[in-house]
Amino acid sequence: MYLGCTVWQTSTAGQTPNNHTKRTMSTDVAIPEGKRLNKYGDLENLDLTVEDWMTRWEKKHIGFHKHEIHKLLQKHLDTILNGRKQICIFIPLCGKSLDMKWLADQGHTVVGVEVSKIAVKELFAEQNLSYTQEPVPGIPGAEVFKSSDGQLSLFNCDMFEFSSLIAGKFDGIWDRGSLVAINPSDRQRYAKLMTKLMANGCQYLLDTVAYDQNKCAGQSCNIQLIETTDALTDRQRSWGLDSFIEQIHLVTLKTDVDSCAFMEEHKLH
Repeated sequence: MYLGCTVWQTSTAGQTPNNHTKRTMSTDVAIPEGKRLNKYGDLENLDLTVEDWMTRWEKKHIGFHKHEIHKLLQKHLDTILNGRKQICIFIPLCGKSLDMKWLADQGHTVVGVEVSKIAVKELFAEQNLSYTQEPVPGIPGAEVFKSSDGQLSLFNCDMFEFSSLIAGKFDGIWDRGSLVAINPSDRQRYAKLMTKLMANGCQYLLDTVAYDQNKCAGQSCNIQLIETTDALTDRQRSWGLDSFIEQIHLVTLKTDVDSCAFMEEHKLH
């Protein structure tokens, strides 16, 4: 099923100046424009930067990290494999996910990308894996950490500097909330990157979340499904499809940006 998403954006031009600061509802702290307080009381950018994520790892503000193998990955691994054995699986924004070691132990070659060197080194240390460390040609300052058995390679770099020229294309992708974590303004760019990393026959398992945003604030935007249409025509039937659903989403910025930190910290990763 293909998701067609139409996005409306509003301009802030002409709004009353706010002297580049705002006050939170619960504190008397001045919040600079473009910033917010996360659940730990730290200032960070509304659109999280590479530096913001590295700071979270430095301060161990990693509520998104799971201390177990993801149950849905275990349940649906056969969907990624699609009858194949020992395939190459890509995990974007991998952190120190235990899923990687679990997949590698089953004979698959696992490649991850993570901006935090702390996360990468902790993965190898906590899993008692010996590794080599070397620079990545084509990405200044980037390094790749490879397990001694060659089953696991973690690229320590900005996700958007990674490409198929660096590590080829992949047979499978396990995306546990990486799309969720990406800033809304970068998601189209992210989708293009993922498409270019998919080899022929690649199975992409995408794990996202849906919840009542009236009860718990999430990302810095609201995503509302406003119409679902059966768009199946003879054109799609000629592709071998028997279902083709088009969905229109309205995406708007939140007004209470300070409440966004909770789900950011508990995002799937």
